[in-house]
Amino acid sequence: MNSLSAAPLPFIDLQTQRERLGPALEQAILSVVRSGRYIMGPEIAELESKLAAFCGVPHVLSCANGTDALALLLMLKDLEPGEAVLVPSFTFAATGEVVAWFGATPVFVDVDAATFCVDPASVEAGIATAKKLGLKPVGLIAVDLFGHPVDYDALQPITRRNGMWLMSDCAQGFGGTYKGRRVGSLGDFAATSFFPAKPLGCYGDGGAVFVHDKAQLAVLESLRVHGQGEDKYDNVRIGMNGRMDTIQAAVLLHKLAIYEDEIVARQRVARRYDEALRDVCGTPQVSKDCVSTWAQYTVRVPAGQRESIVAKLKAAGVPTAIYYVRPMHRQTAYAQYPVASNGLPVSDRLAGEVLSLPMHAYLDDASIDRVTGALRAAIAR
Repeated sequence: MNSLSAAPLPFIDLQTQRERLGPALEQAILSVVRSGRYIMGPEIAELESKLAAFCGVPHVLSCANGTDALALLLMLKDLEPGEAVLVPSFTFAATGEVVAWFGATPVFVDVDAATFCVDPASVEAGIATAKKLGLKPVGLIAVDLFGHPVDYDALQPITRRNGMWLMSDCAQGFGGTYKGRRVGSLGDFAATSFFPAKPLGCYGDGGAVFVHDKAQLAVLESLRVHGQGEDKYDNVRIGMNGRMDTIQAAVLLHKLAIYEDEIVARQRVARRYDEALRDVCGTPQVSKDCVSTWAQYTVRVPAGQRESIVAKLKAAGVPTAIYYVRPMHRQTAYAQYPVASNGLPVSDRLAGEVLSLPMHAYLDDASIDRVTGALRAAIAR
């Protein structure tokens, strides 16, 4: 069948995954429905335990979504006005949004052109910018963008030298590894999202935080339920309603059981993409001793051609996405906030060049060839 007349490919194929998990997944959902324990059922504690074992961290707390995960950790650190948190500009808005919630100042920093992750040199410049403005730099939120782990060994000395904490936003990178260590266990603490499109996603919203200290876990447990103390009518701190639905935990337990296999499958897809495309466009690179979860397979194309390439791929039934068409420091709500003193040239350039292709663990060779053939043809015209 000619690709122009074939049915459009899915950008992410959740249905094939659902079919693989089969009746056991559906039975798990039905079991929660029949139990009536829709909030904080036993599946929640089981999921938290298995997530902790998976990534090798002592304590995991599930929550309602990835944004709440970020916010819970900032509440744990008592973030307040006058303080600055460094955030990459080339990321989804939630990463900087939560800083502004608390009246603190996000200071936007640049990313590395090869990995799309935060650039340590820009972090140094961002700290200098914060201090020049009379702000106290207290933390850095580092994003494992598109599934690639940030360079934690380069960032941690910078944050420690400046008395700052390092938060891992591993919403896209959870499950990857950095020098043999699992993402989620890196940094001073970590936050992730289980939004359905993430490599490990549920069937709605969900998130989790990862900490190394039992005392911090106790505070987070309170914050997750309105700042609850000894009972629900003794609120000892200002908190939130951040609980995960039990059904989402039941789904994640089944998905987590096959996640290692899916990460391996994503490596195969990425290798095949790279072999077919590296001579015609900029293909993503993985740093030595790192394993990416390939949340997105993002290539770089000439900025002036991207619109026409997207249109040609769409005509061939190949969906694409642009993450991110506009860095945070260029968005209306965030234009008022400072940027690192040397500017953010890489973020600005990437925003005009990036293009994400279909990526999931169930992408077969014929579909990959269809995507790469269409992209090669679109670039050549």
